Amino acid sequence: MSGTVAPHSAQALIPFWSWQLAVALAINVVVQAIQIGAYAARLAGVRTGRIATSISLFNLFVTASRLATLVYTLMLAPLSDRAGNAVKALVDRAADPAAHQLIGAIQHTFEWQLRLIVLAGTLGTILGSLLLPMFTYLYERGVRSFERTKSLPHSMTRLGNPRVVWDLLRRVRIPHYREIFGFSTRNIPRRLLTFNVVVTGIYAIGVVAAYYASVLDVNVARTAVSISGIINGIGTIAFTFFVDPTSSIIVDEAVKGERPHEEVKAMVFYLSLTAIVGWLLSQLLLWPAAWVIAAVAHVVNHGR
Repeated sequence: MSGTVAPHSAQALIPFWSWQLAVALAINVVVQAIQIGAYAARLAGVRTGRIATSISLFNLFVTASRLATLVYTLMLAPLSDRAGNAVKALVDRAADPAAHQLIGAIQHTFEWQLRLIVLAGTLGTILGSLLLPMFTYLYERGVRSFERTKSLPHSMTRLGNPRVVWDLLRRVRIPHYREIFGFSTRNIPRRLLTFNVVVTGIYAIGVVAAYYASVLDVNVARTAVSISGIINGIGTIAFTFFVDPTSSIIVDEAVKGERPHEEVKAMVFYLSLTAIVGWLLSQLLLWPAAWVIAAVAHVVNHGR
């Protein structure tokens, strides 16, 4: 029948692999590894006794990783445009079973592209956790270099020194299983770890769920994408409100000698572990979060 759309043409409309997807995967791995590596600033601050300087370095790395996230988001846009435009071209023929099936196939392909990006973030979090000893040493060197030079840009340029790079690479090691299982949660607040799982899960899924929603309902695509900023803002506020203050108190108590330094090390380990759990949880949240965002975007647009 003329006008009937062949279901097998979904791959031709939106090929799964593209250079934008490859760049998004690579950036998300690096960004999440740096985000987890920033946890090491707290441990470095305790070891050096320079909490304020360590926090400055922490803010620098986190800000840089969030700037890189903008590039990662830029790579999501053409993927969603490609899928959204393909769906929009078929909406008028949705009554045709073949067209309806093709719309579902396009949305399914885009969903798995997003799930792969989330998986890349999970792998980046695992990588950052494994590199925590190297990140801790990097922060300790950064603190001492800043104290000598009194210039953060000058200290950062030291990272380009081959001897410094080699020294950092020598610090890369896989933690021994006895070291991992030696950490105790006895004096780590359970609510801190619980909040870290929840906040990480929300933060991890905010952008990708909004872009997925823009393809699920192409009529409110721009509104759906704009909601991602609200979700990330809520995630940032929740982290600042629930996670950061508690972890800062633990660090301050260790500096004052009220806690052993090992408890800060345990806190950093379990924060990275719960961040991994949060990223795994985000896979479960993708579909329901996308539908909620699409519903909210529909209400905002149509008032009902």
